[in-house]
Amino acid sequence: MNDQSTTYEPNVAELQPGMKPDARTTMAADQAAESTTAPTSTTSPTPHRTVAIIPARGGSKGIPLKNLQKVAGVSLLARAINAAQASPSIDRVIVSTDHDGIAAEAVRAGAEVAHRPAEIAGDTATSESALIHTLSTLDEDFDITVFMQCTSPFIDSASIENAVRTVRDDDADVVFSAVEDHSFLWRLDDDTQAVAVGHEASFRPRRQDRAKHFNETGAFYVMRTSGLIEHEHRFFGRIGIEEVPPEHAREIDDMSDLTLVRAIASTQETAQVIDVDALVTDFDGVHTDDGAYVDEDGNEQVRVHRGDGMGVSRLVKSGVPMMILSKERNPVVTRRAEKLGVDVAQGIDNKASILDAWITANDLDPARVAYVGNDINDLEAFDVVGWPIAVADAHPRVLAAARVILDRPGGRGAVREVCDLIPIPAEAAATIHGPTLTPVSAAFTPGAVHSTGATTQSPAHAEAHAAAAPADASTTAAGATSLRHATGHPSTFSERQPSIEQQPLLTNHAASPRANRKQVS
Repeated sequence: MNDQSTTYEPNVAELQPGMKPDARTTMAADQAAESTTAPTSTTSPTPHRTVAIIPARGGSKGIPLKNLQKVAGVSLLARAINAAQASPSIDRVIVSTDHDGIAAEAVRAGAEVAHRPAEIAGDTATSESALIHTLSTLDEDFDITVFMQCTSPFIDSASIENAVRTVRDDDADVVFSAVEDHSFLWRLDDDTQAVAVGHEASFRPRRQDRAKHFNETGAFYVMRTSGLIEHEHRFFGRIGIEEVPPEHAREIDDMSDLTLVRAIASTQETAQVIDVDALVTDFDGVHTDDGAYVDEDGNEQVRVHRGDGMGVSRLVKSGVPMMILSKERNPVVTRRAEKLGVDVAQGIDNKASILDAWITANDLDPARVAYVGNDINDLEAFDVVGWPIAVADAHPRVLAAARVILDRPGGRGAVREVCDLIPIPAEAAATIHGPTLTPVSAAFTPGAVHSTGATTQSPAHAEAHAAAAPADASTTAAGATSLRHATGHPSTFSERQPSIEQQPLLTNHAASPRANRKQVS
């Protein structure tokens, strides 16, 4: 008992009508008791904290380094990270891995990394062991743990949010993603005879007459952290289902699965904005329709699109670095680059190395560089950049690997289309400076053949071609490897953070009835 306790003396104003003094005294005593035994708190409850953990081993057997494979130009790991970051209830996103390349991709995509020890990184290690290990390394406690898997490329952040809220509101201890399944399941007994599972073989009810069954998608599991640690398993206590549409239930186990989801993404995920700091394009099949006119002397002419020039001019004047990167060794490539005012590298067999050197020389973030291609020799360049883009009539393998597929084919306005999709910052549009890009030639290895600012044509030859071609057409002939620095100025956008903001297919169905919707990237 407190030695300094005092006696409560109510005043007349506290008396309610008809209240007797003894009742007043009793009320005062009750109030005094409440004030000493149950003081009112002025602080708000501690908010629930949620962590998303994405296990990603480097030792995948079916598809080597499967977690780094790209779908629509974005790695499977980055897609999972993006989905987690888009969920408002998730406070931290952590990737558990044993592989340096996966760790680097995780950091680039904005996640934290928990380095997994070898004893829980083998083929027999459970996902739960990675989750519990990661939780043990954190400097704070989390009420809810979200376990996500990279092998599901179309994870819906709205579905994750629904599941987290269900656990947070104490309506379940575990919620996992599942899709309605109407299959009739069978197994083989010891005598290899088919045995019905979950139904009577002699009774075939209509789909609408059957009880709902669900199939785990494997995309995510939301768990109360204390239960996960206690049971060391993802299923415990009250288990709920977050039903997802079939479009989100795709899972990648082998190359056929990867090919299928790439095809789905290429047709279902479209970009309204290509948020990049630089643009690189192939020439034949992008600036041209991949055809040529050949006269009796073997001279070639190609057709380009007038609208491309206006689109490129808009970017160049705003300071966006651009380059044409071509395998062919034709003066027309240099002439076209001169007219457009962009860098050019031609006669290139290894596009990836030249592209990487140009990105480094201009202090660019590869994740914020776009490359437009049309044929299989562009695939190596696709792996360098964060925004691989295909023209509408590109090779099927290029279409499958692209993050964005343009509506226009090569030589028919594809370059103009991609230029128009790249936003120009307001400050760059307001003040247009003269170009001063860092020459890519400075980054090349000694001994490489590259010229600066000149073509291999004689003046008379060039004049003849200029007269023969339309205003926006160029004439090709055999030429030497050329690399010139024609324009540009230091990127005014270099301080931007790496960003790949592609969202999964058909997201944001939490606030409304589920329906098929196309999500733009």
